[in-house]
Amino acid sequence: MDNTPLRHRLGLDKSIASGDEPLHHRLSANHPTATTSGELPQQTQWEPPLDDEQDYGPVISVRHVVKEMLETAIFILLIFFIVRGIVQNFKIEGSSMEPSLHNGQYILVNKLIYFHFDINAPMRLLPGNDDSPQRVVYPFHLPQRGDIVVFEYPKDPRRDYIKRVIGLPGETIEIRDDHVYINGTMIDEPYLEGAATRCSASYVCGRGPVEVPPNSIYVMGDNRNNSSDSREWEALPLDNVIGQAWVLYYPVRDWGVIPHYAYAIDQ
Repeated sequence: MDNTPLRHRLGLDKSIASGDEPLHHRLSANHPTATTSGELPQQTQWEPPLDDEQDYGPVISVRHVVKEMLETAIFILLIFFIVRGIVQNFKIEGSSMEPSLHNGQYILVNKLIYFHFDINAPMRLLPGNDDSPQRVVYPFHLPQRGDIVVFEYPKDPRRDYIKRVIGLPGETIEIRDDHVYINGTMIDEPYLEGAATRCSASYVCGRGPVEVPPNSIYVMGDNRNNSSDSREWEALPLDNVIGQAWVLYYPVRDWGVIPHYAYAIDQ
């Protein structure tokens, strides 16, 4: 029997020759960063970032969000009222403006073009100036002959009508021989496409020539045989005018700017 120690026969004598050393010495000897001087290697340890160095992104307060929402809402409302004060949509109902405009079409009405104000209104607020006369100023211009205008119906302001301006303040309107005469001169109206302009004996125009009062206009529909207009209920006060028919936007196939007709009498 071989009396050689078992560890020698297994070839383990070299690997455990220093088995009497403390375990931490043997482990450090095999560490790849161990130094020959016996000094322990320096190790980099992970340290959590300090609270003031952490990047949590911008902090948005509830007050800031509410302020932004309020400012946006006010801006949208302001734009809405400004636009509403300048432009308004209107649906054509009925056939009184055919063949120029048809039932069911939608148009935009320019309200700014007829903007006006009374420069004497502030004066009437002062004591002793209650009877100051009106001095109405139109920065752009008054409704002109040939304009198609949208207005509040004089007999029922809750209803809006659309007609063409024919007579201006101070002019004399007469319907004779199926034509319209202004201050004795017949006007040409090609948009009627040959339709006659008649006046029923029961209408105001049936009494003879009519003078358009100050601050008023004389309006008629292009479909003279099917239109309730100034021939029936006299001239239209300018204060009832909402604006000028500007753009036809629906149906899309009819899209375009609504034309203004110029008359030879005005040239």
